[in-house]
Amino acid sequence: MRRVVRFVTAGCFFFAVASLVALSASAQSHGVLAPQQLMSQMKWRSIGPYVGGRVITVAGVPSEPHTFYAGAVGGGVWKSTDDGLVWTNITDGELKCPSNSIGAIAVAPSNPKVIYIGTGEDDIRNDMIPGDGVFKSIDGGKSWHRAGLRDTHSMSIILVDPKNPDIVYAASMGHVFVPDPHRGVFKSTDGGKTWKKILFVDDKTGAIDLVMDPNHPDVLYATMWQAQRMPWGLISGGPGSGIYKTTDGGAHWTNISRNPGLPTGVLGRMGVTIAASNPKIVYAIIQAKHGGVFRSDDAGATWKRVN
Repeated sequence: MRRVVRFVTAGCFFFAVASLVALSASAQSHGVLAPQQLMSQMKWRSIGPYVGGRVITVAGVPSEPHTFYAGAVGGGVWKSTDDGLVWTNITDGELKCPSNSIGAIAVAPSNPKVIYIGTGEDDIRNDMIPGDGVFKSIDGGKSWHRAGLRDTHSMSIILVDPKNPDIVYAASMGHVFVPDPHRGVFKSTDGGKTWKKILFVDDKTGAIDLVMDPNHPDVLYATMWQAQRMPWGLISGGPGSGIYKTTDGGAHWTNISRNPGLPTGVLGRMGVTIAASNPKIVYAIIQAKHGGVFRSDDAGATWKRVN
């Protein structure tokens, strides 16, 4: 059987579902195993990298199923071409910037040689490392050059248009220790040479998550988080927090966070994702008094709490 690889970011390592080769004999002797039986026999194993530090962003290459990139908050970007057996750091000494904290990685779907990384982590701890903008590689990570947004300090998500590697979206929390105008969602249509801020709520609210409809790249959902970090505490939530949707590539946005089924009152940090099999199905995880996991079956028009 082929291996199934899935990544999670836990502590200093991330993990993959182990090889299913051991199940092949059972499958051959007893027929096809039910999904529940397959899942019960899977085991987790650490695949590293073992010295990179906390990992909060990973990216795979659909056209190269054994190639993965991992971004560490203090260890730069690591690359594996053999499902995680061997890792190589591809940014040490190459970024030419004071920060090696990686908050976001995106590989261009139409050209896997084009990679964007956003420096500065988005998990705003009391000892977080600020970033120095976006960097770009056009040779699969062999070399890097600056690609703007140097004053954002933190990067949550980078998305690349599936057909055009020069159309890029970046979500930033900005300078998280103070109110700051470098927060929100930014867009570049020239491969990072210039950027335009396309979603901004206020200087206390940043963009913490961003997702693109895989079939309609002009449809995006963004979650905005009103938050400020102090050495002694964290302010999380407020009127700035919300879920926003655009259907025209960020030219116009609609706040959908008060649509039927979503929690009322103060909202905090939120995450959002789209089901690849059906883009009308959208999930959101919401910090609120009556928060939890919410599902929409009509592209965000109505919601239901499912957990």
